[in-house]
Amino acid sequence: MTPPPTRIGPRTFGWGERTYIVGILNITPDSFSGDGLAAAGEVTDRALVRARAMVAEGADMLDIGGESTRPGHALVPADEEVARVVPVLRALRTELPEVPLSVDTTKLAVAEAALDAGADLLNDVWGVGQDDRRMRLAADRGVPLILMHNRVEPVYADLIAEVLADLAGAIERAVAAGCAVESLIVDPGFGFGKTAAHNLELLRRLPELHALGRPVMLGASRKSTLGRILDLPVDERLEATLATTTLAASAGIELVRVHDVRANVRAARMTDAIVHGDVP
Repeated sequence: MTPPPTRIGPRTFGWGERTYIVGILNITPDSFSGDGLAAAGEVTDRALVRARAMVAEGADMLDIGGESTRPGHALVPADEEVARVVPVLRALRTELPEVPLSVDTTKLAVAEAALDAGADLLNDVWGVGQDDRRMRLAADRGVPLILMHNRVEPVYADLIAEVLADLAGAIERAVAAGCAVESLIVDPGFGFGKTAAHNLELLRRLPELHALGRPVMLGASRKSTLGRILDLPVDERLEATLATTTLAASAGIELVRVHDVRANVRAARMTDAIVHGDVP
């Protein structure tokens, strides 16, 4: 059953129509993908240039993060993360009023400041955690919430069954916290608390994630599993990323979060045309 449409800021997303592309804006100096905009130069100006380019290339939404989530990343105090993302969000809201903006954070103070600055959606990489404060914030502000699967240790008896159970529990807690179920999006957490073998199994079994009845977002872009399979550095993983985007689109995954927007838009639209039989 196709989930009903979800309003995310200035836009309504009709699920099941096509695969939407979410462009990644890392406002960090230590992003695993090497694209952290805080590494050098005037951050807000550089972020605006990158954002405009992504939108021109077909991004349907932008996801802004101020702390790397790669293994071994440096922890960032909340005030520093706020200082990174809030000026960028304010500028994006002014310059790109028609584009939905997501903030990728696990800190309540950052989430609050980001929503005040114009973010339309919260993306929580610990959506299956027991802390429901970000859920309650999303409910209080009336914004959608992405619940991502994660674990401290990659130990599973049955990967997909446990991912589904963990996400189902997160959905229940979010609804209990006041979120409308229609406002919830799930992410299986490719690369988070999973081995390379787990990640490949996740890709093989993507259609099973729709058992949750919610739109699904996949974020496999440039990740280490792709590099391990092909023995390639992070800046040479575009083709591998396109393979995962094509697989996601063919499986009916609603959102794909990527660094290289233009190529992934083209791959997704071609796959969507094959799956849905749409000829322009």
